[in-house]
Amino acid sequence: MTARGRFESRRRARRRALQALYQWQLTGQEADEILDQFRAAQDMTGVDDAYFEMLLRGVVADHETLDSELQPFLDRPLDHVDLMERVVLRIGAFELLHCPELPFKVVLDECVDLAHRFGSEQGHAYVNAVLDRAARTWGRVTDDA
Repeated sequence: MTARGRFESRRRARRRALQALYQWQLTGQEADEILDQFRAAQDMTGVDDAYFEMLLRGVVADHETLDSELQPFLDRPLDHVDLMERVVLRIGAFELLHCPELPFKVVLDECVDLAHRFGSEQGHAYVNAVLDRAARTWGRVTDDA
């Protein structure tokens, strides 16, 4: 697979993970149940399925830690953040903390895009500011980045 193809399949995986995590937030369903539903009912063509599963399982399993790691960069409690932005922030935090091979700018750009497409009107700016501060504090930003 070309680098462009891999990038696009990961982008699609993030979108599906966003939808699946939104469903998890609303329903409290187990990750396994949501995975089965998505694989049966959603068009997963061109989606990096392993990455989709890693994001869903990782965020569900680690959401309390992700929330506490994000909280210092928020201007309000995380449960007061719009639900869609909350999901995007968790995906971004997960990738920043657990996927060191991903450049921080890729994580920020992808999360800002998700928030712009699916979040509230200014949600993308909020996501960008929070994840940028987090990435800098967590040592993910380098001088050449």
